[in-house]
Amino acid sequence: MVKPTMEDVAARAGVSRALVSLVMRGAPNVSALRREAVLKAADELGYSPHVMARSLASRTSTVLGVMVNDLRNAFFADVVEGLDAAAQAAGFDLILNTGGRVPSRESAALRSLLSFRPAGLILLSPVVPASAIEAAARQCPVVLVSRTSRAAGVDTVNDDGEAGSALAVEHLVGLGHRRIAHLDGGGAAGAAARRRGFRRAMTVHGLEPIVVRSEHTDTAGEKAVLELLSTYDGADLPTGLVAGNDFNAVGAISALEDNGLRVPGGVSVVGYDNTSLASLRHVSLTTVDQPRTEMGRLAFETLLERVRGERTTPVRHLLHPSLVVRSTTGRR
Repeated sequence: MVKPTMEDVAARAGVSRALVSLVMRGAPNVSALRREAVLKAADELGYSPHVMARSLASRTSTVLGVMVNDLRNAFFADVVEGLDAAAQAAGFDLILNTGGRVPSRESAALRSLLSFRPAGLILLSPVVPASAIEAAARQCPVVLVSRTSRAAGVDTVNDDGEAGSALAVEHLVGLGHRRIAHLDGGGAAGAAARRRGFRRAMTVHGLEPIVVRSEHTDTAGEKAVLELLSTYDGADLPTGLVAGNDFNAVGAISALEDNGLRVPGGVSVVGYDNTSLASLRHVSLTTVDQPRTEMGRLAFETLLERVRGERTTPVRHLLHPSLVVRSTTGRR
């Protein structure tokens, strides 16, 4: 089947090809009558502009590549929502892919995005080596969300993970908990800062920090709780858990309840991210809130500064988290 071209649209609408091009680019200097005629013709023919061809013709790409760490995690959906709204308003298109939290797959995903010759890249919590990110930044501007970088060609947008974990500890200590464990995110981006914040906050209160190696998944949360149950017995079992993220917390709660421990009656649990999952009525998770859509919007604005050549020095945005108290934490 032969695909309709811009010339076909022009012939159907009775206008020039140049005018069709202006309409497809969203140019403002086209009358409402002619714009309507072009869009109607395009709809009747089933025509849609080829973004890559348009970029090559104008030598100015309006494509942004976005690599998402984990498609199942609602945190990234919220960030992309903020990013997409800002990009649409500025006339940019997004290409999304994922590497599924596997470094080798993320490296391949990064190469794939670069093959589209994007105006820039936004990488959400990537686990690829820093060298791969720096190599990409030599081809186009790069912004990292939820990962730090020292590279001069890379900008970052993060929340203050140390402060966020401290908020969780302060909340549990205020409820009377003294044995508190952190189910950490392992090698995931942002996990180290949350782990440091937990350790420091516990030390400030003269409490022993218990850290259980985990990951930012529900399955890992379940496994971490089973490890705690096999390590500690009776009165020694931690009564408070600070999970690496909301996904991890939900898995932890599932394992606790499967083993006869009530939440929060037996163990209180705090998540991290404040995703839509946390606010579901039957979950009602106490969690640390990251301003997720704001992070997406800010990531786009930061990238746009580079794309437009307004800035060459790196910026490191650090946003402040807050605590949202719901039903999974209670007094000891």
